[in-house]
Formats: sequence, C-alpha cells, structure tokens
Amino acid sequence: MKALVCTQFAPFADHKVIEVDAPAIKKGHVRIAIKAAGVNFPDILMVQGEYQVKPPFPFIAGAECAGEITELGEGVTHLKLGQRVAALPGVGCFAQEAVVPANICVPISDKMSYEEAAGFVMVYATSYHALKDRSDIKPDETMLVLGAAGGVGLTAVELGTNMGLNVIAAASTQEKLDICKEYGAVHGINYVEEDLKARARELSEGGVDIVYDPVGDKFAAPALRSMAWGGRYLVIGFAAGDIPKVAFNWMLLKELDVRGIHWGAWIPRNMKNHVQNMGELMAMYEAGTIKPRVSGVHTLENFTDAMTALTERRVMGKVVLTMVS
Repeated sequence: MKALVCTQFAPFADHKVIEVDAPAIKKGHVRIAIKAAGVNFPDILMVQGEYQVKPPFPFIAGAECAGEITELGEGVTHLKLGQRVAALPGVGCFAQEAVVPANICVPISDKMSYEEAAGFVMVYATSYHALKDRSDIKPDETMLVLGAAGGVGLTAVELGTNMGLNVIAAASTQEKLDICKEYGAVHGINYVEEDLKARARELSEGGVDIVYDPVGDKFAAPALRSMAWGGRYLVIGFAAGDIPKVAFNWMLLKELDVRGIHWGAWIPRNMKNHVQNMGELMAMYEAGTIKPRVSGVHTLENFTDAMTALTERRVMGKVVLTMVS
C-alpha cells in the first residue's frame, strides 16, 4: 500500500509517499480501507518533531481518516464488514489502509461523504467538548472565536450559534469573515486591520463572555483583555506559532477563568460522555443543523499542497487527502 512514512523528523516537504506492507490485523482492531484523511496542524508538527507526541520511527503520519471496514479482528462484535466509519487513531491515516482499535471507530451517516467524515471527528468533537463540557454557557452570552475560519474555529462558530451564543468571528481576511457569517457569526473582526481588543469590547457592548482560542501567539493578550467579568478563556491550541505568556493580574481583576481543552486526553477519562457527544454531533448532521466545510481535497501524493495551504493560513474549514490506487 502507499503511505506517507516518517523515518526521521524533517520539514514536511522533505517526506515521501512510498510503498509499504499493509499492517497486520490485531485483536480488538479493524482494518479500514481509507477513502479520505483529514489534515491538521498536529500532523505537520508531528512529522517535523515539534509536537508533544513523538511516535517511534518509522511511523505513518495522519491522525484521522474515514473509510470502509474490510477486516475484523478477534473479539470485535459491534462493527461489521463493509461498514462506513471515521476514526482518529492519532497516526497511521495518510495511507491506503489502517488497522485501528475498534472502540475508536465512529459509524458515519449514509448522507456523509468520506471527505466530510475524514475532517469531522477532531474539529467538531473538540469544539463540542469545549463548549458543552468546559464553558458553562449561559443564555445570550457572547463568544469571541479566534482563527474563526479554520478547522476548529469554524466548528466553534457553528456550534456556538446553535447553542445560543452570540458569536464574534475574528479572522485575517474579509473572505474568511464572510464564510463565518454563513455559519452563524453575528459580527466579524479583521484582526489584521482592526484593534482586536477595542473592537471585541465594542461589539460585545462591554466585554466578551467566552474566548475560543486555537491560535495563541500575539492574539491571546488582546482577546483576554477584551473579556467581561467572570469570562472563560478556552485554550484550544497554538496554530499561530508561539505559546503566549500573559499576566495573572488580568485574571484577578475580572475573576476570569482560563480553561485548557485537551479533548484527546479527556476521552479515555470520560468515554461514556465522549460516545454521547459523538452521537449528538452525528444527530445534528443528520438533522442538517451542522454542515462540515471541506475547503480543499488533494491526493495522498500531493500532501504537501494540503499542508502548505494550512501553514499559509489559506484553509477555510478542513482540507483532506484522498487515497488512490
């Protein structure tokens, strides 16, 4: 099978798609014929040796995928051959086949394309966990979403709107802000051209209640200082680069909470709640209240095009790879 194999840490453009043996089936696992795989910032960081998780060499990159089950390992009874599923094993998805634990497979709606499914689990489940389980949402509150047109950002805009929040989207271009408004944002801030803190305070009429931050870097301080009394700052990630350093007195002055969101580590500690969340998200998709946005589709061999689009901040929604024979 073809796969993007990492034998050493290096810039993503230096890695190659090569022919390798398909992995052997294991007890409690299933084999998936991968149709599409989502591309995320952690995938890029991992192959470059900049991610907190560093798998042993050699490893196949790619955290999430969607496809069809072609083989069941010993003991697997709740899934069946030919079933359409999405999975998030963390590695192994930039390939034509993967063997993954059966308990992480999520059956997908017949209405959902493999491209949508490949980019669904990580971004929607992260945002849903952040908003449902960690935000203490109150009616008619205001949420500022940074990097609002990106993968997780756009899902936060969409889910936040569905959950009754007044969403302010912050992004770097008018095109991105227009897409955010299609997904429910009531206001937009171009943080390249506008003062993020001042504009957020103005649009929220005094301060935002929740900040959803997947970007970090220079945007964190003005977003934090735009908050209202008792606000909750959700730390999702640091896609913009440096991990921000902020003064603790800001939290004291307004009794702010800074809350880390580590969905992947939360799952094994809260498996029942995770399964419930995924069921609720799939029901939302079936009902048409959420609609994944796939902004780019590339072949496995052209993975560098997808990763370049991510690093250059050109992706609006999700970018995915498709597997070809």
